[in-house]
Amino acid sequence: MYLKRLSLFNYKNIAEANFDFDTKINCFVGKNGIGKTNILDAIYHLSYGKSYFNPLAVQNIRHGEEFFVVDGVFEKENRDEQIVCSLKKGQKKILKRNNKPYERFSDHIGFIPLVIISPSDQDLIIEGSETRRKFIDSVISQLDNTYLQQLIQYQKIIAQRNALLKYFAANQTFESDTLSIYNEQLHDLGTSIFKKRKQFLEDFIPIFNKHHQSITNSAETVQIVYESQLSEKPLLQLFDENLAKDRVLQYTSVGIHKDDLSFEIGTFPIKKFGSQGQQKSFLIALKLAQFEFIKKQSGVLPILLFDDIFDKLDETRVSKIVEMVNDETFGQLFISDTHPERTENIVKSTHQSYKLFNL
Repeated sequence: MYLKRLSLFNYKNIAEANFDFDTKINCFVGKNGIGKTNILDAIYHLSYGKSYFNPLAVQNIRHGEEFFVVDGVFEKENRDEQIVCSLKKGQKKILKRNNKPYERFSDHIGFIPLVIISPSDQDLIIEGSETRRKFIDSVISQLDNTYLQQLIQYQKIIAQRNALLKYFAANQTFESDTLSIYNEQLHDLGTSIFKKRKQFLEDFIPIFNKHHQSITNSAETVQIVYESQLSEKPLLQLFDENLAKDRVLQYTSVGIHKDDLSFEIGTFPIKKFGSQGQQKSFLIALKLAQFEFIKKQSGVLPILLFDDIFDKLDETRVSKIVEMVNDETFGQLFISDTHPERTENIVKSTHQSYKLFNL
């Protein structure tokens, strides 16, 4: 599977652009702020139906314009697949496959497997638990649509339960029967999600450790620890024990929406005790493990986007990663960098076909 062509119209700072890509390596080079990352984000958009960097969809429309269009043609299983994502101000975003609109964006997730490695991945270490949960969920969802639907349903019911708790407080009333209906539904969904997250991490962590040892030459000991309240007690029991607290707070304080991953170096949080270099190595290993996990489970080589590649690693490590293209570890690779000569020298060393786009 690979991306053959990409057309952009009014996307972020790009008025109009068209690209024909190499099946192996594609490099976008140019000064900072010229739009390299935006092109990678457009490719991400075609896989996930949303931006990796801008949570507000309307912010992806070029300043002063009314709409954007991202149009890509992929070759998958020897046939062309056209994916188009577009948004007009004041309207719903549209995602189409071969001119047929998706009723649910979630049905598209996993069709174009893709992994992005970006400087903004630092958020996985420095931000709160929601960012790390999103990471787990995005990997599992690319391979398991049932999981994604369960997650969407769980979030809807949590919102309903929270609204009910607010209603009780505002009206100084309480209906245990109504609350118990939500509790039962959340228990079933939450238990299933917890089991899938736990199984995923049991499979994922050894792959992560292998990549981390390779990148650092086994110089450091790191670990990922899954933290979930459901490890201790069933969700129904947690709801019962925290009912008084939830009524005071007027929201649901326990459940899988509170899960987290602890990233550790030695036995200490990497956020506080890891150097910048150690954190970068950790994140690269995390994303390469994501790539390998999706590849193993789906049987498809995901597209790999490597944004601002030298922000992450020194030239030796970049060479090491790009060399992996040689042994068919990777499929199609997209790289952005500020130095054309540096990028071209490393890419040439792979003896693979490539295209260099000077922006």
